[in-house]
Amino acid sequence: MSSPRTRLATAVSVVAVTLSMLTGCGLVSSSGTFHDASLPGGERPLDGARLTVTSKSFTEGVLLGKITATYLAAAGAEVTDLTGAPGSASSRQAQLNGDADILWEYTGTGWVNYHNRTETIADPQQLWQQVHDIEKRDYDLEWLPPANFNDTYAFGASTPTAERLGVTSLSEVAALPVADRTFCVDDEFFSRSDGFLPMLQKYGIPYNDPNGVPAGNVTRMDAGVVYTATADSAPCNFGMIYTTDGRVKNLNLVVLDDDLKFFLPYSGTAVVRGAIIEQYPQLRDLIGTISERLTDDLMQELNGRVDIDGEDPADVAYDWLRSEQLIE
Repeated sequence: MSSPRTRLATAVSVVAVTLSMLTGCGLVSSSGTFHDASLPGGERPLDGARLTVTSKSFTEGVLLGKITATYLAAAGAEVTDLTGAPGSASSRQAQLNGDADILWEYTGTGWVNYHNRTETIADPQQLWQQVHDIEKRDYDLEWLPPANFNDTYAFGASTPTAERLGVTSLSEVAALPVADRTFCVDDEFFSRSDGFLPMLQKYGIPYNDPNGVPAGNVTRMDAGVVYTATADSAPCNFGMIYTTDGRVKNLNLVVLDDDLKFFLPYSGTAVVRGAIIEQYPQLRDLIGTISERLTDDLMQELNGRVDIDGEDPADVAYDWLRSEQLIE
């Protein structure tokens, strides 16, 4: 899975994105499957509403967009599906331009990428409030209350390795013998100002220090390879991962607790244009119904169904909404 934190690409015209229309009660997915859906009891609180839902192009962004588009269409809205806009910049620019109404974002992305803030705010609710206030004031974008998942950086270990070394947190990793402090990271994370080297400093095991983490203990590789290397415990005991990546569950990795709160929260949050939330205030409750059900474990599962099992994101979104009895 590509990180929501690093997909800030040059804006691409959203005209290039294929449009599909959700006309009141159905979704046409990228595979051409038509999903007929309605709310339980046939309620249509958005009857007559016209909404455009966009998303970033990586798996989790598309899934969140498809879930939202399908649910709002079932609620009676006519929804234009702009999910999968290439790069962060194009989906956000579409919303800033008024070409898209609803976009799932991440609080860390708003804080660092959109507003160039460097302070680490460890409390997810406090970070959301700060981003919410800036975005409302400067852009008239309403960041709704965040979902219960956090797609942030973390370190993982195979279950046998975590059990053998007796570690569940990064502080416990820092207390291991030097020879056991072996890491796999990608080049981007290694060089980030909020990445690997300052993390080691935070935990008191500085890089290239014989009593910290010697350079020979760190292997730099492609981000996708890190997961299998970590699962195999070779050449590293600990690998950089994203907390909602489907491979965490698929490879049975243990996510280590960032107990000193180094990593910035990246809570998933639905963002709605101010004019739209004013016109359709019922969106707060409708999207909240989705948000409150989304957890790290669930996003790992849904992401894995797309990235590992090869399912269509629209099908996964529809199946999940049905399993939660949110649509019928």
